[in-house]
Amino acid sequence: MSASQGPGGLDVAGYLARSAAVAAELAEHPGPAAVERAAALVADALAAGRLVLFCGNGGSAGDAQHLAAELVGRYALERGAYRAVALTTDSSVLTAVGNDYGFEHVFERQVQGLLGPGDVLVAITTGGRSPNVVLAAEAARKLGGHVVALLGPDPSPLDDLAAVALHVPGETPGLVQQGHITIGQALCGWVEARLAG
Repeated sequence: MSASQGPGGLDVAGYLARSAAVAAELAEHPGPAAVERAAALVADALAAGRLVLFCGNGGSAGDAQHLAAELVGRYALERGAYRAVALTTDSSVLTAVGNDYGFEHVFERQVQGLLGPGDVLVAITTGGRSPNVVLAAEAARKLGGHVVALLGPDPSPLDDLAAVALHVPGETPGLVQQGHITIGQALCGWVEARLAG
């Protein structure tokens, strides 16, 4: 075991180097123009009194909650709260819909109940094919909403459903998730600066 490997054998130095490479690559893929297009959709919706919904599974559920909190609370500036909701937090809704309709419908059903024309769904999925996230995006489109997708490097059904699809490089879900939260923080900062700056 090398000096950089922990007890489980992970090459920590190698992982950190790959993480830094992914972060650097975000400047080209998806690049600032694409992130700004996504942020403008969110900012325009909030400025019009619309709602921004976030969804994802596992670590992406954590990202959904984190980013909704940045908008409801604050990112860097003192300002009023923005209308944002993570669809990952209501255990009664998640378990009722999962039990009665199937887990693939847990976000779709909430979108059908909450999202209106002009609202935005931010769909977060490292693999790009989570059925519950794809169905939520389909429902959002049918209801006249806009979809922003945070994805991994591979093609996804969300490419055709999203107004802006942001593909993040990375050979593992963990590296993709690091890219997602970096983009999400940039998006929230851009929105706040546009609306409150």
